[in-house]
Amino acid sequence: MEDYMSRKISLGRTPLAVALAAVLGTTSLVALTPSSALAIPPGGYADLIEDFSPAVVLVEVSAKPTPANAEGPLPNDEFLKEFQRRFGDRLPELRQLPDEGARRGVGSGFIISSDGLIVTNNHVVDGASSVTIKFADGSEHEARVVGTDPLTDIALLDIEGSDLPTVSFGSSEEMRVGDEVIAMGNPFGLGGTVTTGIVSAKDRNINAGPFDEFIQTDAAINRGNSGGPLFNDRGEVIGVNTAIFSPDGASAGIGFAVPSDLVSRIVADLKDDGKIDRGWLGVRIKPVSDEVASVLGLDAGEGIQVEGVIDGSPADKVGLKAGDIVLSFDGTPINEARDLTRAVGNAAPDTASKIEILRRGDRQTLDVTLANRATAQDA
Repeated sequence: MEDYMSRKISLGRTPLAVALAAVLGTTSLVALTPSSALAIPPGGYADLIEDFSPAVVLVEVSAKPTPANAEGPLPNDEFLKEFQRRFGDRLPELRQLPDEGARRGVGSGFIISSDGLIVTNNHVVDGASSVTIKFADGSEHEARVVGTDPLTDIALLDIEGSDLPTVSFGSSEEMRVGDEVIAMGNPFGLGGTVTTGIVSAKDRNINAGPFDEFIQTDAAINRGNSGGPLFNDRGEVIGVNTAIFSPDGASAGIGFAVPSDLVSRIVADLKDDGKIDRGWLGVRIKPVSDEVASVLGLDAGEGIQVEGVIDGSPADKVGLKAGDIVLSFDGTPINEARDLTRAVGNAAPDTASKIEILRRGDRQTLDVTLANRATAQDA
């Protein structure tokens, strides 16, 4: 479970701060939306919100604190480093503070099945010793963590229940820039709060992980909204609120949500056995240089070059070699490193796939059977 000081993520090649909503101190994101941004339907969103808000819940977590004499970094190292920078070398003294009991924090989640399956962020429940779900009517339920996926920051919880209110996933792929969205969650632990905005951009890569394809929104989402739903104007979940962009630690009005098309696949896999099975090829890759592209007659941005092959990997077994240019994977064009990572990761292990390559000017198609990323050491 992360500390309340938000983590920072590099955006592009510049170390710009993107705050991943952190559990302690409630989570995630501040972004203000001018009311003129939306063409609010007649009568507003009140009826819609009344229908789906009962399925949005508060996720309260607790975790054991790090012992004062523990080795290695503390959970709130970022906070302590900032304290040191401002006030001097006080870290040794702080490490000797007595145990003050379990750390607590809150986030958000939403119910997707009437018998109690709940979606939230992985970082909301990471390291939690207990998880409690609180409903708007004040009722509480102890939750079990079914499974988590740190690479997409999604977690699946389960509570005992029946006939619970639910929401359903819509298509994030169908969303367009400018479409209206509604965010709901528990900012600062205050309870159900609704904000509105638009889709600002799609398929954003914020260097949070190898499967970045965030929906960017200007809907106001604050600490405690992490794990909460981003709805379209029909009340369908099209994203899970996860992060903000923040150059200086304060809100810049840009939030990020994991798209529902990805979340629904992750949730289905976690529901099956609590684990995520992803394909693994076993190559190290790099962009194709302008010189190589010119010599091989490739268009700008076409393909990705194999830099190295892991011994004994599926790539090694099928004969991929350093210098090969990967052009497509199972019909998906490969134009940058994350294209290949995502295409391979979305493929099931132990299934046959086709990889199109260019080797010394000769186009070839290789049949490869992927391994399981979970048991591999390389991406």
